[in-house]
Amino acid sequence: MSRRLLQLVMPVFPDRRMFRLHDSAVDPNAPGAPLPPVGSLISVNREQLWVGSLQEQLDVRLVIEEWDGAPPPFGDTWQEEAKCRLYLRGYLSLDEGTAGKAIHGLRLASGVGSYAVRVYASNREDAARRYAELYDAHRNPLADEFQHAKKQLEGLERYLIQLWREY
Repeated sequence: MSRRLLQLVMPVFPDRRMFRLHDSAVDPNAPGAPLPPVGSLISVNREQLWVGSLQEQLDVRLVIEEWDGAPPPFGDTWQEEAKCRLYLRGYLSLDEGTAGKAIHGLRLASGVGSYAVRVYASNREDAARRYAELYDAHRNPLADEFQHAKKQLEGLERYLIQLWREY
């Protein structure tokens, strides 16, 4: 039975409707980077995972987990799922684009090698719809009512990224 080695829970602000998980030695903007995940949950290359969000106005909630083997699947708890493989040199970074790196060089317990990755998402369309309704109802994003209602939507869109070393 697999056990979780690491769990990190944090808010992330998607830049241009995405955030990027990658090997710390990689420049996510270098030539050969994945294409933006437009219309899909993820876009990947050997060392980078770009996660597509439907947000560019709200923080989303992200959980990153490292496991010592394949974790049990979640079933119907999440609305979307994608899988990929990444090669990581033992350190992981999370890039929010123009906001900078939210994580720079998180040490992975399993070290250097190929990792299997599962990405789960929920409430993507619901959060986007509710933000659009909020904007239509208030029209002034600087108003106190708008800001209070917007705070209630922060973290509604959620992601879980599970990774484990493949031997």
